[in-house]
Amino acid sequence: MNTYSPIGMLDSGAGGLSVLREAVSLLPHESFLFYGDQGNAPYGTKSKQEVLALVRRAVGRLMDADVKAIVLACNTATAEAALELRQELSLPVIGMEPALKPASMCYHGGTILVLATPGTLSSAKYAALSSHWGEHAVSVPCPGLMEFVERGELDSPALSAYLERLLAPYRSEQVDAAVLGCTHYVFLKRQISRFFPQGTPVLDGNAGTVRQLKRVLGERGLLNPGPEKGKVLIESSGNAENLRVLEKLFRQNLAMQ
Repeated sequence: MNTYSPIGMLDSGAGGLSVLREAVSLLPHESFLFYGDQGNAPYGTKSKQEVLALVRRAVGRLMDADVKAIVLACNTATAEAALELRQELSLPVIGMEPALKPASMCYHGGTILVLATPGTLSSAKYAALSSHWGEHAVSVPCPGLMEFVERGELDSPALSAYLERLLAPYRSEQVDAAVLGCTHYVFLKRQISRFFPQGTPVLDGNAGTVRQLKRVLGERGLLNPGPEKGKVLIESSGNAENLRVLEKLFRQNLAMQ
């Protein structure tokens, strides 16, 4: 491992690509190995021990590639495995958390909705975060929502119907902000925003995670000095179609910048 080693990034599937986009933008000289564990997705409905075992397996693949840092580009993986990994590994482990703190700054007497997987919302990590910043937050479990992204189904009647069922109960409420507590949901930000009044903040933790990655790499003297542009390699534990979806979404995501 040295400054030119890649940064390992993992998610249960395609959601972490939204974090990868932020990282490529902020750290253009770094190389990345992204691992989508699509063969075992979703994580958000599994037990802590199941998620921990899957994350350890995925991290083993990244460690084989001599990565210099691990980014858990998945809120559920962070909630269920980050603490253990930091105790087991000597290299930096950077995780995600729902953007409750910035959302709390948007409070004006209404409600803050937190859309996330059941696994994230039931975790001890989220409970601790919510105790500090979630006084006005309402948890909205979204089982099945990430699968729309995994199928590359970002606009469809089925997705619209799902979101209508999910968010209709809050139409009559004042929603001051919505938090996307799963990296997959960032791909659906435009579709989710339609259900709130124009200008309602819809927040995610991607940029904050990447800033933390840059800060930690700098503190440890691990930032790639360049000048060459870094490379991105994408892998999947799933089948060829899973990998094709990852690569397509990443290209589309970069084009959005």
